[in-house]
Amino acid sequence: MTLFTSLGDGYVRRALIEVVIVGVLCGAVGVQVVLRRLSFLTTALTHATFPGVVIASLLGLGLVLGAGLFGVLVVAVVAGLTGPRGRERGREASSVIAVVLSGGFALGMALQSTQDGFSRDLTAFLVGSVLTVQPGDIVVSAVTALIVLGVLVALRKELLLGAFDPDGLAAAGYPTRRLDLALLLVIEATVVTSLPAVGTIMAVALIAGPAATARLWCERTAPMTAVAIGIGVASGVIGLAVSDQWNIAAGGAIVLTVAAFFVVSLAVRSLSPGEARVRPSARQKSAGRPTYSG
Repeated sequence: MTLFTSLGDGYVRRALIEVVIVGVLCGAVGVQVVLRRLSFLTTALTHATFPGVVIASLLGLGLVLGAGLFGVLVVAVVAGLTGPRGRERGREASSVIAVVLSGGFALGMALQSTQDGFSRDLTAFLVGSVLTVQPGDIVVSAVTALIVLGVLVALRKELLLGAFDPDGLAAAGYPTRRLDLALLLVIEATVVTSLPAVGTIMAVALIAGPAATARLWCERTAPMTAVAIGIGVASGVIGLAVSDQWNIAAGGAIVLTVAAFFVVSLAVRSLSPGEARVRPSARQKSAGRPTYSG
């Protein structure tokens, strides 16, 4: 059975719509994650939202709602501890993020261990279960994607300037703390939205992977964003098709497809005779970012 012939099943259609929405969202947000080198922070957020899932399950609330609310709390803590006052006290952002990552996930596991019988229910939020999404989940994902994409478009100039020249952003008088907080909230919203598709453990791959692949091919941010969105959507659809064809976990198939795109692109770029000609300039390479242009 192929994905095309399975589209008559409602759950397959819902899963397909969900992976397309999540692919667009993760591709667009992933560009900011890659440009700002926030992959480790994104990993921390995916792990740190797990206690919210457990608490919501204990209280009988929506698991995505619990993850989202707890994620906002985590973002506030990270933003507070890594801000100017935190740096004045000698706190390093990477150390704070590492503590949040390990502490948050450990809290979730501790809470889970206090209850018998529902560990199986939470497994889907560790590795994803896109085939079980309901119409309400799709609506939430679509609304979240519209809001996040709207924020990215509205703050496009400021976010790009902050990615390439954070000191210049501050010197120009922009509210850097509020912009950083807005970006953290955007990343957290993307993490929570991607949970049904790939779960907390693999969400970072779907966010950072397509953008990292696009970065191998693009020198400008606008094409990089378009390519990242395309890879995100393609990875979701191909992964879902592989899952349907060979009866394997959809989340794992999607993430493996993301990894395959990256590995193949890396290999082709390494072997391409024209690589030196299209490679970014030495100064761009040292900065690790594409050209600052639309």
